[in-house]
Amino acid sequence: MNESFLYVQIAATIRRDILEGRLKPGERLPSVRQLCEQWNCTPGTIQRAYNELAREGLLISRAGRGTQVAGIIPQAKAQVDGIFRRANLVHHAEAFLLESLTAGYELNEIQQALDLAMDRWRSLHSAQVPPPAGVLRFSGSHDMLLNELAHTFFGRATNDVILQLLYVGSLGGLMSLAEGKTDLAGCHLWDAESNDYNLPFVRRLLPGKAVTIVTLAHRRQGLIVAAGNPLRIHSLADLAGPGVRFINRQSGSGTRVWLDHRLQQLHIPHSSIQGYAWECSNHSDVARAVAEGTVDVGLGLESAALAYGLDFVFLNRERYDLVMLAETAQHQPVQDLLAWLASHQGKQFVNRHPGYESEATGQSLSCDPL
Repeated sequence: MNESFLYVQIAATIRRDILEGRLKPGERLPSVRQLCEQWNCTPGTIQRAYNELAREGLLISRAGRGTQVAGIIPQAKAQVDGIFRRANLVHHAEAFLLESLTAGYELNEIQQALDLAMDRWRSLHSAQVPPPAGVLRFSGSHDMLLNELAHTFFGRATNDVILQLLYVGSLGGLMSLAEGKTDLAGCHLWDAESNDYNLPFVRRLLPGKAVTIVTLAHRRQGLIVAAGNPLRIHSLADLAGPGVRFINRQSGSGTRVWLDHRLQQLHIPHSSIQGYAWECSNHSDVARAVAEGTVDVGLGLESAALAYGLDFVFLNRERYDLVMLAETAQHQPVQDLLAWLASHQGKQFVNRHPGYESEATGQSLSCDPL
């Protein structure tokens, strides 16, 4: 194994022995020479592993006594338990990372795979609990740009706030906002009567509240099909074709609202579409179902199709907004986010992601109480 990765495995093995009690507080570890023989590596690799564990507070080195497992101070046991818990999680993450890198995957592929997996869990997790300090809660429609935003903006070392994502659909996000269960709602609900996005629904669901609506981006929406589009699917009418297997989004999602309006306009009955009742809670699951061959087509974002190497048939350009109470918009972390989105840097961030357009990114609208 490449020694630039081997130290990670050595550190993970020692860390696990400490966390699981096989190495006790104060116990002396084998010498560097002994571990070099055991792992068939250079002294520098062992020392790098020891240094990593020392930074985590798990090991200490003392002159004449070698390297030892750190002792646990009873008064600080809760703090130490927290360090061990985080270290254990890092161990599992490093093991997965090491396995993936050894298998030939690139870092960006690993990150994308983790984001896609997290999308599923965010959609499945519906428990609402009071947020800890330093957490900004988001509930709403699934968006792959938000995953990246959580890493790029809120993941910076200078930012002590994290963005907690919960994907419950556009309507679910606005309802959570109305019930005080979230700070930001993400939605792209199209209103057929006004031919506008989101504002009519905000007025209906949050009457009497001062609300701020900020555009994250415009998104390209369409049909996600297998590479090469073997069934030659080019329009919503083709969903009713013989043998075409479709997968839908859940009721309350902005994508479903738009689809149902368009099918009504085109006089295409739901019963004519095989799979109309089969629902997914996010765009990633739609794309994955197509990629796995479970279905032939789904309605979703171009960004999801590209993530799975699928073809995409453009149908609609939609606006995706972040909705919040006006008082929330005055909080410093939110003001920082909104200023960043409106800046050249924020627009560049959007433009780096295929399937998104930034011309309205950062534009805000104040909705006064009715």
